[in-house]
Amino acid sequence: MIIFMFKIICVTDKKSCREDFLTRIEKIASAKPDRIIFRDKDCKDDDYVKTAFNILEISDKYNVPCSMYFHPEIFSNIHMTMPMLQHIRLKDMNFINLAGASVHSVEEAVEAEKMGVDYVIVGHIFETDCKKGLEPRGLDFLSQVCSAVKIPVYAIGGINADNINLVAEAGADGACIMSGFMTCDNPAEYIKDLRKGAEINDF
Repeated sequence: MIIFMFKIICVTDKKSCREDFLTRIEKIASAKPDRIIFRDKDCKDDDYVKTAFNILEISDKYNVPCSMYFHPEIFSNIHMTMPMLQHIRLKDMNFINLAGASVHSVEEAVEAEKMGVDYVIVGHIFETDCKKGLEPRGLDFLSQVCSAVKIPVYAIGGINADNINLVAEAGADGACIMSGFMTCDNPAEYIKDLRKGAEINDF
């Protein structure tokens, strides 16, 4: 069979963006990833919120779901680090529509699931310039996380069209890609290649 439900998620990175950031977001949104996560750790809160609303306007235009880094008091779709998640009671926050967390161990994935997140992002799986000098956790680690939780698991770190099939075969529900989306020449062709690469044929 061919797996069609594998998700392709864009995680933003302003630093590696080669053009006006919102222009790039529009190109990505028009290419229809399964979700955009607005990540900008260096952005001040006021600037982050302003940019976030600009991104939401673009993503709504193309009907692409969008999540923001934390700010549950403003946005209903949020993504968190584990320290963020550990400082709130997510299960009491009924106004949150979708919540995810970035995890770096099987134990963190299990903890995040117990705390009520809808999905986890796990990495980094392959070598990547974003984590230069840090040993990748690898596909066996990804498989262990996928087996340990019932919620969707999305892999991140060094994923491209040539290795994304390995991520799918390891049991991940999707792949998150950052620098590739920010630097590719044509986001539509880029996503097309990723989706083709993620197909698993079972004969």
